[in-house]
Amino acid sequence: MVLFKIKFPFQKRVRLAQGLWLLSWVAMFSGAITFAIGVFLKTELHRRSEVMHSMDIHIVPNLLMAVGLASVGINVCAGKVCQDSLDTSRFPRWKTFLPPFFCFSVFITSLLLVAMILSFALQPSLEESLKIGLKNGIRFYKVGERKTKRTIDRLQIEFQCCGNTNYRDWFEVQWISSRYLDFTSKEVKDRVRSNIDGRYLLDGVPFSCCNPASPRPCIQYSLLDNSAHYNYEYQTEELNLYNRGCRQALISYYMGLMNTIGPCVLFDFLLQMTILVSLRYLQTAMEGVIGQENVEIETEGYILEKGVKETLLETKEKVKKLLQFAQVGDASAMNPGTQPDEEKPATA
Repeated sequence: MVLFKIKFPFQKRVRLAQGLWLLSWVAMFSGAITFAIGVFLKTELHRRSEVMHSMDIHIVPNLLMAVGLASVGINVCAGKVCQDSLDTSRFPRWKTFLPPFFCFSVFITSLLLVAMILSFALQPSLEESLKIGLKNGIRFYKVGERKTKRTIDRLQIEFQCCGNTNYRDWFEVQWISSRYLDFTSKEVKDRVRSNIDGRYLLDGVPFSCCNPASPRPCIQYSLLDNSAHYNYEYQTEELNLYNRGCRQALISYYMGLMNTIGPCVLFDFLLQMTILVSLRYLQTAMEGVIGQENVEIETEGYILEKGVKETLLETKEKVKKLLQFAQVGDASAMNPGTQPDEEKPATA
């Protein structure tokens, strides 16, 4: 049973080929944009790789870049097929090329949908990666020679955030290097001795946590001591430091990117599938013209020559035969000197 059969008069075939040629160029630029989106997302993730524990989320930009490039090549071929379909003498050369081309194109186009689904499905993984990565980044902040300190400071200033969950995360680590501590000072000695691990902990935060919208000069130290500052109550002082944690800020930023990229990827997917379906109709309609004296006859186009089940079974059998042929070829290559019994020369 032929699936989704449509009749194509000569003029309708010509209009389909011309419209499809134009659409393939639009899709080629759309593929280039998809590639550019993947590069941008990859760059944004790489910029903050030091505060990420795992790189699972990188599969999304990698897919977008690969599919974007492949989409450009697919649509260049589709445009060439549309051009040759207007000349019945040149179209037959595409007959053996188009079936594997369609399989490859459908697979590549499906990866766009996979990338869009993964961008949302990997949100918990991204959140856990940032949680561990930011915790490690805060822990190594005191090592000033490392890139981590600059990354954390820039991150907190750019995203107006402080700490992993909130500013109190800085109270749990020694974020000031020991080389900048005066161990002859009684205050330093008392703080180090009061900690079981011998760390210099204080209720203070780096300068990058300071909120410039605060009406008073930034208070970085003794944040929990109301008596240490004039007219100060840390329970109500909301504008002095950024209240939002950097993990939540980064999650909101990246998910905002994903929500923006999602519709673009979906549009590219629908456009590419439209081109492949239309190209399949054009191919099958043109095959009815091959070998005919009158090239202006009405032909039929369809998606599948048989039903879905029959087509799948037939494809499965073809794949099996190809695999068997490949195995036989490998066996022959491994034993080039052996001959079948019936071909061996008779001996006296």
